Amino acid sequence: MTTKLSVNINKIATLRNSRGGDVPNLIKFAKDVQNYGAQGITIHPRPDERHIRYQDARDLKPIVHTEYNIEGNPIQKFMDLVLEVQPTQVTLVPDAVDAITSNAGWNTIKHKDFLTEVIAEFKNNGIRTSIFVDPVLEMIDGAKAVGTDRIELYTEEFAHQYSLGNKKAIQPYIDCAVRSNELGIGVNAGHDLSLDNIQFFAKEIPALLEVSIGHALIAESLYLGVENVVNMYLNKLKR
Repeated sequence: MTTKLSVNINKIATLRNSRGGDVPNLIKFAKDVQNYGAQGITIHPRPDERHIRYQDARDLKPIVHTEYNIEGNPIQKFMDLVLEVQPTQVTLVPDAVDAITSNAGWNTIKHKDFLTEVIAEFKNNGIRTSIFVDPVLEMIDGAKAVGTDRIELYTEEFAHQYSLGNKKAIQPYIDCAVRSNELGIGVNAGHDLSLDNIQFFAKEIPALLEVSIGHALIAESLYLGVENVVNMYLNKLKR
């Protein structure tokens, strides 16, 4: 099994918005990375639209011919957008309005009733659901209870520890992936994954379906070129 690469294009929107025009063009970039081999496009619109705008989500729909993943906190405005656009997958992330980036997974036990209701709404509309979780076994059991199709493992701590040479930090992620597979939940992963750590992570995590990578991929592309970097990731994700 080859793990799919979904490219998060938020940083392209950030660069575009910094000048108030349409350079770089988000739609063209999404088309290009798919043509280079990426198997998905991820966006994470936030309420203040500081990078991805809600209209971007609509404009991308006709041109994403791979998997279309929309991430975000399921406030009503976000839910309405996802139900309108009908992406392949919605990834629910409990980020605060003022968060610079996602920094924690769901407490699937504390928020069981809320998540169950939200997930049911999306699934009833034919949208695959995933929820952002920390690598804690109790949260995986809770994910099963709320009815999600997949989880996305929050990998910031792994990436940090790996950079320090601590490869044992992968173990909680392996344990959670094993439990998810036992429960029939698909496993995605994302946050701070890079060319430095992706091959090790993907080889160690059983049945890893998809990784979502944005910040590192775009930063690496400044030096190595987008097409080259996309294909470098694809090669490292091969099993």
